[in-house]
Amino acid sequence: MRFVSTRGQASAASLGTALFDGLAPDGGLYVPDSIEPWPADEIASLTSRSLPELGLRVLKPFAAGAIDAATLSAVVYESLDFPIPLIEVEPGIFALELFHGPTLAFKDVGARVMARLMAALGADVTVLTATSGDTGSAVANAFHGIASARVVILYPEGRVSPTQEAQLTMFNEDAASNVRAYAVAGSFDDCQKLVKDAFADTSLRRQIPLTSANSINVGRLLPQMIYYFQAVAELRRQSGTTKSPIVCTPSGNFGNLTAGLFAKRAGAPIERFVAATNANDVVPSYLTTGQFRPRASIRTIANAMDVGNPSNFERLIWLYKGRLEGAQHDMEGCHYADDDVRATIRQVHERTGYILDPHSAIGYLGITSQVDRARRAGRPGIFLATAHPAKFPEVVEPVIGRAIERPRALALALEQPRKILRIDATLAAVRGAVGA
Repeated sequence: MRFVSTRGQASAASLGTALFDGLAPDGGLYVPDSIEPWPADEIASLTSRSLPELGLRVLKPFAAGAIDAATLSAVVYESLDFPIPLIEVEPGIFALELFHGPTLAFKDVGARVMARLMAALGADVTVLTATSGDTGSAVANAFHGIASARVVILYPEGRVSPTQEAQLTMFNEDAASNVRAYAVAGSFDDCQKLVKDAFADTSLRRQIPLTSANSINVGRLLPQMIYYFQAVAELRRQSGTTKSPIVCTPSGNFGNLTAGLFAKRAGAPIERFVAATNANDVVPSYLTTGQFRPRASIRTIANAMDVGNPSNFERLIWLYKGRLEGAQHDMEGCHYADDDVRATIRQVHERTGYILDPHSAIGYLGITSQVDRARRAGRPGIFLATAHPAKFPEVVEPVIGRAIERPRALALALEQPRKILRIDATLAAVRGAVGA
């Protein structure tokens, strides 16, 4: 398997090169040069495979020639050591709960697999990544203690939840830790630009081998394909249906949705996607108008999706060769205001007892409110529940009128001393943080 750049001006790369370089030399994002559909008999027998077995099957073609079968198996089984259940919230509407990993967010899947792949490949590297909330804590947890990696995380000061900041900074107090998180005076888009500027700085990269661990890196994206196959397998196990579901992915930087589109190309029987955002609706607007207009991000209560210039739009354009009608065939877009999100959290809880976090509430809204009714036609709907509601008590608890029980992993993080490290939103400050 080779990986090519979305901009087409760089040589094809191996999995190892794509993982450790992060960005292609021409500034593009790495994508697999081909995605082979699974044979029909394998799709028909999805229910016979466990989550790690599905994960191994998903990743096997992309790791071919780079990692031996035994090592890949060890990576997958060690990484996917938590459940990904499918919960029927109401008749025909299911939540794929992606928040049962160590940091209680969907990004645990990609981050844990990626960290272990990099450890297996063995090169020393500095991981530089930007986060709008959950990526950073997942990356910190996944790479903590991996001797071959040093991790530097940039997050927008004052724009992540207190719980997210606790998870981000819990390793800062330990002088021997290989993980550092820095609060940047700016927005997530500023953090993301700093990461891109650092990767474009050839003198910096000559001094320090850099890679990224957010969805800029294809190594984070490929493992996220796994849970789309898991969603279909669980749906068939529970309901016996063979109808292809419609899936709503709450979206910010659009790596999660891109992974779903990769999974569909690989044969995952998904009828259509709904790209649901908060007020940062540049991709839903593109799907309606054909115009992509990045802008400064807008702050919302679904802060992990506060992205005004999503990096993975470049991969979406590549997937459809720039053709709007191709993208419109596979997905539709929608966006929701904070008041819609709060109302949905309250109404779903009152009606069903199910508790949504703000991001998952946007997924629920997308699958129930905006889906093309002709396309739905009795098909089951799945939305991705991307974070545990206990990560956002300041939003959720006032809405539902009661406290949310904290999972043990979260309680432990909140008990840790919190040491905030601050830097300016400048490349010079980032160079200092990575040790150049």
